Amino acid sequence: MSLPAKVIRDGLLEKRSSGLLQLWKKKRCVLTEDGLRLHKCRSAGSAGSASDAQSSAFGSKAKELRFERMATVDCVEYKRGLVYFTVVMATGKEIDFRYPQEGTSWNAEIALALVRYKNLQAVQTGKNRHLSSSSSHIGDDEEL
Repeated sequence: MSLPAKVIRDGLLEKRSSGLLQLWKKKRCVLTEDGLRLHKCRSAGSAGSASDAQSSAFGSKAKELRFERMATVDCVEYKRGLVYFTVVMATGKEIDFRYPQEGTSWNAEIALALVRYKNLQAVQTGKNRHLSSSSSHIGDDEEL
């Protein structure tokens, strides 16, 4: 059983839909050590207490953009008080986001988390190569 990934950032972003009209839709985004989870924002039209409305304001079903399938964070623009950026997946698919300029820099945080993830993967790959080459040499030494 694996432990849940550490949450780096949690907040709202707007994602451009991939449909014909390419509308901007608010998403609750949770940035973790493994990637970015996108939750649908529900309308608060249901009856109930304020805490019930707040806890159910976001859908439980999440789309996950995992760092292992992410290539880069690109294309940062500043227009009319908003920051626009693009997440490029390994397949070449581009996903556009925006957020208010006065907020914390989501694009930089995602890019840093992606670099951290890729670096950890490279270190792990190097360790695995070193261990496999060391174990093959151990057998050679015993024959001498």
